[in-house]
Amino acid sequence: MDFLPSYKELKTQFPLPQPQQLFIEQSRQTVRAILNGTDPRLLLIVGPCSIHDQASAKEFALQLRTLSAEVSSQFFLVMRVYCEKPRSASGWKGFLYDPFLDGSHALSVGLEWTRQLLLELASLEVPAAAEFLDPLTAFYYDDLITWGSIGARTSSSQPHRQLASALEMPIGFKNGIAGNIGAAIDGVLTASRPHTYMRMSENGRPLVTKTFGNLDGHVVLRGGESGPNYHPASIAETLRRLEQLQLTPRLLVDCSHQNSGKRYDRQSEVFQSVLHQMIEGNQAIRGMMLESHLHAGHQMLTHDPSQLQYGISITDACLDWRSTAQLIQWGAQQLHHQWLASSLVNSCHCIARA
Repeated sequence: MDFLPSYKELKTQFPLPQPQQLFIEQSRQTVRAILNGTDPRLLLIVGPCSIHDQASAKEFALQLRTLSAEVSSQFFLVMRVYCEKPRSASGWKGFLYDPFLDGSHALSVGLEWTRQLLLELASLEVPAAAEFLDPLTAFYYDDLITWGSIGARTSSSQPHRQLASALEMPIGFKNGIAGNIGAAIDGVLTASRPHTYMRMSENGRPLVTKTFGNLDGHVVLRGGESGPNYHPASIAETLRRLEQLQLTPRLLVDCSHQNSGKRYDRQSEVFQSVLHQMIEGNQAIRGMMLESHLHAGHQMLTHDPSQLQYGISITDACLDWRSTAQLIQWGAQQLHHQWLASSLVNSCHCIARA
């Protein structure tokens, strides 16, 4: 039997320094402001489908940091650092569970390496996004995450909605795999309310947890088996249903998964379409997600991990970095031109009234 450290033990071994803690809190506040519309920029969650090695993740983070500074007037970039990988059937479950990629399932090493990687990204001032897959693992690294996700397979899960209610960062609920948006909307509603439930304490003992509710929940549209849902009609229907429940009408669009027909190169089309909807006045769309890595496509995980090509996803296929940067730079230019045009129109109206 392999025993794991408690939350407190791992966080004591790999503590979060005060400057990085302040950076993460400021990043969370920025995301909240974007979701609430008080920050006019758009949120972009960008990065590999899943992390499988630390070196390529850090290289991607450095590239993203440079690009983030370049487009900071239009976008706030947060890196996908998904160390838990949901599976529809079976397969590799992620860096946290199998860090050596060989089926050894060295979970204790995976927990350590996940926390170490996230600490390094915080030191680089690269905000991190993660999908919280297992409620038991969440509190090993929750303090290092700027934006969290409840995935398509778990949006309807009561334990995950309770978890979201307890977490201290904005949480996106993805629509179900079939494409139904009801699970995500109900997830946002449920997580916004207080809950009392059982979970593990920081010392590893069961305890009663009482939450206040997470008011920063929102829907993430990722398409489904019924087809994509990034088009104006689908977005309008989602917003209508949110308003019916007196929830803030806001959402993100995932440019990958079924919205791109699981073709990584079609993410650009989705990105451009959604950006045009924003420019045309749909301010309820507060951002997008892109699956991107250093190099394009994906590769199969074999019995010999040393044969893997560097910087290529071993799960869903991703855009290459160059295409990603060009797409985001294009988007920043479009938004800049739109804001200039809006400023000119407003100036003309002021002159006319005078």
